[in-house]
Amino acid sequence: MDRHCDRLGLRERKKLKTRRTIQDHALRLFTDQGYDATTVQQIAEAAEISASTFFRYFPTKEDVVINDDYDWLMADLFRAQPAELAPMEAMRRMLRKVLAHMYATDRELVTARTRLILAVPALRARSFDASLHDTHKLFVQLLAERVRRAPGDFEIQIFAQAVMGALQSVMLRWAESGGTEDLPELLDGALRFLAAGCPLEGPAAVSPRSESPAEG
Repeated sequence: MDRHCDRLGLRERKKLKTRRTIQDHALRLFTDQGYDATTVQQIAEAAEISASTFFRYFPTKEDVVINDDYDWLMADLFRAQPAELAPMEAMRRMLRKVLAHMYATDRELVTARTRLILAVPALRARSFDASLHDTHKLFVQLLAERVRRAPGDFEIQIFAQAVMGALQSVMLRWAESGGTEDLPELLDGALRFLAAGCPLEGPAAVSPRSESPAEG
């Protein structure tokens, strides 16, 4: 994973570090005193920046919760998947690696963000909107590149939205468990179920640990 981070320039790495510092202080304040009671000025003071600097990184207070810095990593990892893999398998492997990275390095941050999004109606609405437009758009672009179709292809759009639905369901279940369930395994099982055509003939038709091609 570090080699993917190293591909970012020094300036981009510094910007990511500053964004993360702002988010860390914001989420701590939201947890301690509540989302609505926390102001941008308080976040800026805690992060030792000006309010104008805050707004250069996050257009609104909502964005400091909603935004993450994983799009570049998802794109990098998806494009690195072997060409012979089916699109769903390539997507599964990419997302598993990204979530495993999040789980290992940002578990507390991801848990805090997800709980806030579920608890604050304005954040939930913005999160849905961001997923619909930003993450879905990224998945469409990556899938279209891989199978050499136009991004406007209806089947590409459906495929990407199906993956988004599985991802959102996994994050909701994980948050409701208090972060106790294994996030990468949950997503693995969801995407295997999707790839199998969502069979509902009997219990446990698809196991999260079902056999799949060996991963490199």
